[in-house]
Amino acid sequence: MTSDDTAVPVTIAITRRADPGHAREMIAWMRAGTTLAEEFPGFLGAGWVRPGPGSTDWHMLYRFADAAALHDWETSSQRQWWLSSAQGIVEHTRTERRTGIEGWFDPPQEHSVEEARPPAPPRWKQAVTIWLVFFPLSLLANAVAGRLLTGASLLSRTLIITLCLTPLMTYVMLPWITRRLEWWLHGRPAPWRRAR
Repeated sequence: MTSDDTAVPVTIAITRRADPGHAREMIAWMRAGTTLAEEFPGFLGAGWVRPGPGSTDWHMLYRFADAAALHDWETSSQRQWWLSSAQGIVEHTRTERRTGIEGWFDPPQEHSVEEARPPAPPRWKQAVTIWLVFFPLSLLANAVAGRLLTGASLLSRTLIITLCLTPLMTYVMLPWITRRLEWWLHGRPAPWRRAR
């Protein structure tokens, strides 16, 4: 197994607050931060949105290939300099890390004024992708549980199976299958066709 197989992309959603009178400064500041982040290995993309023209809230998104790549960016001197350059203008209000279910298919965010984000795959493709790993894993778990937990009640057996399968699906199987089907989910040619 390569490190690629265990890497889970991480999306950081950050909410910051600034006076609407500093909108131009905020736009320039966020562009500068994105430009700095782009230079770091593992950077997958960034963008920002604002709920409305007069809003004080600014929502920024960064995505990195894995937690180590994100850590390199978050602890870098470039990022520290960038953050300090907005002191007195920007107030940090909330940070959210997403690596589980909510990050699998990157559902579309509010209207972006900085850069367009690719649309989420159709729901039927998301459902098929989940089923492709859920069905065989569920079948295997039920076969094993049927032999090992013969005396257990239906409730106990179901509880044990779901406690085992949920983290396995969230942190191993779904990231694995979505990396392999990323081309299909987003309507691109299969990798073996592009290689010709």
